[in-house]
Amino acid sequence: MPTCFFATDLHGKIDRCDKLLASIIRHVPAAVFLGGDLLPRSAMSAMQFGQGDFVRDYLVPAFRRTRDTLGVNYPNIFVILGNDDPRRCEADFVAAAADGLWHYIHGQKRPLGDFLIYGLSYVPPTPFLLKDWERYDVSRYVPPGCVSPEEGSRTVPTEESEIKWATIQKDLAALIGEDALDRAVLLLHTPPCDTALDRAALDGKTYEHVPLDVHVGSIAVKRFIEERQPLLTLHGHIHESARLSGEWKIRIGRTVSINGAHDGPELALVRFDLESPESATRDLL
Repeated sequence: MPTCFFATDLHGKIDRCDKLLASIIRHVPAAVFLGGDLLPRSAMSAMQFGQGDFVRDYLVPAFRRTRDTLGVNYPNIFVILGNDDPRRCEADFVAAAADGLWHYIHGQKRPLGDFLIYGLSYVPPTPFLLKDWERYDVSRYVPPGCVSPEEGSRTVPTEESEIKWATIQKDLAALIGEDALDRAVLLLHTPPCDTALDRAALDGKTYEHVPLDVHVGSIAVKRFIEERQPLLTLHGHIHESARLSGEWKIRIGRTVSINGAHDGPELALVRFDLESPESATRDLL
């Protein structure tokens, strides 16, 4: 398997997106994984006030130009959204997937050669108010300082029972079932909890006199990796984690887990071979 790319948490930064597309054209990877939070943080207000649409006006045309340039060498592109991406925009990603521009794989699995790729966008409760991509983790516990998925706002209608009772733990079980995972890649926006990949800048901070946990990833994801040992897991969400912990790539048993998010101005581009993901490299462009 030739080189694959992974990038995440681009947040609609045109310079990062342009660098990613230029790298795809220059190096022609076999596959590209995009791990969510792809849209500008202004996407919500843009929808509300009828302003420009980032997906239709920039993202889709830019990827189409890349496909036209590469022709038959255009890579397989696997995409999920993240907690800052309004779910109302999901329809545009699905439409572009139907046009062959990428594979939109939230809640789905797709083959890549003899590998299987799984995607899940959900994150545990956060302090933020957009709840389209938030779930309870393994129970209905809400960490101090966070807002329940039952509060906040959503951009698409959601069943009350789903909001109240769905968990990331159940979603992972339903998505993957009893599949063998020795050649599986999990593209998950949330990182695993209590690792070097979910370290948030919450040192010394409290909420109503309760110290905040500096590890904000998913317990369900951590347990799943420990128990099922997929080949590779790809994450984002916590931008500052690599800077604070000093690590962006770890092992959990046999599994290689990577957080590709970055809190600087550069594009963080992870390159790896699916036959040896432990040798992945990360460049700031």
